[in-house]
Amino acid sequence: MTALLTLVQWLSPAFPIGAFAYSHGLERVIAAGDVTDADSCEDWLCNVLHHGAGWQDAVLLCQALGPDADHDALDALARALAPSAERLQESAEQGAAFARMVSGLTGRPLRPRLLPIATGEAAAALGLPPGQVAQLYLQTFASNLCTIATRHLPLGQTDGQRVLARLLPRIDVLGTRVAVASLDDLGGCALAADLAAFQHETQNVRIFRT
Repeated sequence: MTALLTLVQWLSPAFPIGAFAYSHGLERVIAAGDVTDADSCEDWLCNVLHHGAGWQDAVLLCQALGPDADHDALDALARALAPSAERLQESAEQGAAFARMVSGLTGRPLRPRLLPIATGEAAAALGLPPGQVAQLYLQTFASNLCTIATRHLPLGQTDGQRVLARLLPRIDVLGTRVAVASLDDLGGCALAADLAAFQHETQNVRIFRT
């Protein structure tokens, strides 16, 4: 139980890795009028979870949890798969902050890596099932974006939490799938989210870093 609670602490929105500063392109699609309410927000998040960074990061995370994982190689692969400069920045800066904080808490010398690799390398020592780690990771990812949508849309706290609650069964299924996935299962087709990341780089007014 202590291991699970430790992971919950590491993946809590309160864990100081600056996740609140990154919208993952959501700021751009809100500005463009593509996400306007709870339903369109849920659709966008579903696409990202199933076909974008959600799936891809979760596969990489589970690979990084393996006893013989080559974290240097996985980090290099994760960097090569980043579809834009902002996506790379988002994962690199949060991953470096995560590794630094966990190192400070545990005394383990963790290197700065992209977030899913840093999380997997740190969490491997907890001995938790990979699917469970992935589910908590994806829940945190979705929760952060729901919070951003709540602040940036005319979306109340209740509707924002309803969106997250409706995503939980999908996150449960994704965690089960990625636990048995391999690197051959990597790939994404969340083109609208990827294009939003490109467009956000030159957006005139920006609140979030991505």
